[in-house]
Amino acid sequence: MAEEKTGNPEQYTSQGILKTVFSRLKRNENLYLAFTNPKVVFGISLFSAVLLFALLGPYFTEYGINEFAGIGSPASRAAPSGEHPFGLTMQGYDVFTRTVHGLRATILVGFVGGLIASFIGLIIGLIAGYRGGMVDEFLMGLTNVFLTFPQLPILIVVAAYLPYRGIIHMAVLVGLVIWPWTARAVRSQTMSLKNEEHVALSRISANSTPRILIEDIAANMFSYIFMVFILQYMGTIMATVGLEFLGLGPTRGVSLGLVMQHAVQSGALYLGYWWWGILPGLFLMLMIFSLYFLNTGMDEVFNPELREL
Repeated sequence: MAEEKTGNPEQYTSQGILKTVFSRLKRNENLYLAFTNPKVVFGISLFSAVLLFALLGPYFTEYGINEFAGIGSPASRAAPSGEHPFGLTMQGYDVFTRTVHGLRATILVGFVGGLIASFIGLIIGLIAGYRGGMVDEFLMGLTNVFLTFPQLPILIVVAAYLPYRGIIHMAVLVGLVIWPWTARAVRSQTMSLKNEEHVALSRISANSTPRILIEDIAANMFSYIFMVFILQYMGTIMATVGLEFLGLGPTRGVSLGLVMQHAVQSGALYLGYWWWGILPGLFLMLMIFSLYFLNTGMDEVFNPELREL
């Protein structure tokens, strides 16, 4: 004889599932506040939509990045249509194809560069804030040296002398330059946390310094580190787009900044090819917009003074 199913049948309905999810989220206050904050939800939804477009977009085009797709001149023939939803360039390249591939590259650049900058800043900030003394002075002196030199001119000079510039090369270059403010911010947080009771208990227990930094300090500022990564993500994207507008973009491949730079260089707006630069720029704006809302919402979640009553 089959065993009877136990439990409330309502828990298997959509409403019951939502109640179960929210009840579990409430156990973690910050997580619950994050998923009920309108700005966080809007930011995640918008960025997810842009990411989904970048991942699935190439499957909806039959053209390559540098493949001739149709007559690109005059502008009336190259305007957006059913066959070419984002129109064509003057040279006859499909703008939709270049936009989706460029968006993929830009998202990758932001992730890699933001990760590198956040990691360097996190390590230097943790060590400087925890050790103090001469170690702190040396690391902060090094950080101040990087802060003294203007970042954009350094990026321009280094990028101009690189024999080959790939997508990853651009991300690494920017990530190695924009980390200093993260180091200073993490140092301040570390100095306030190292005097907490649980950190003192770890010292008494003879835990190693790396373990204390990771488990007792970094783990307790995870939300702050996540917000720092979002800002570094945006900073990397804006820095690489700036380089691309100056003609120092990837020597191979395509990115959103490179697509817009080609449009500006060709005088697309003056000649009536408004879609060439505006549509790729729209996706760049949406991505930055989503990250801004996500960061603002996370700040409200993890900063009690900013939480709405």
